[in-house]
Amino acid sequence: MLTAIVRFIQEWKRYNRSLNELNRLGDRELADIGISRADIPRIAWAASQKA
Repeated sequence: MLTAIVRFIQEWKRYNRSLNELNRLGDRELADIGISRADIPRIAWAASQKA
């Protein structure tokens, strides 16, 4: 139980870090890497699950 909570907190921190980094990019930079602003939450969550 405790390990699940710790894992979730770590994933949430990674999610927020990715979300902030992607949101700092301009629309042109996002287009260059092939994502739109609407894709940011999904991509950030997927990235948090991989680590």
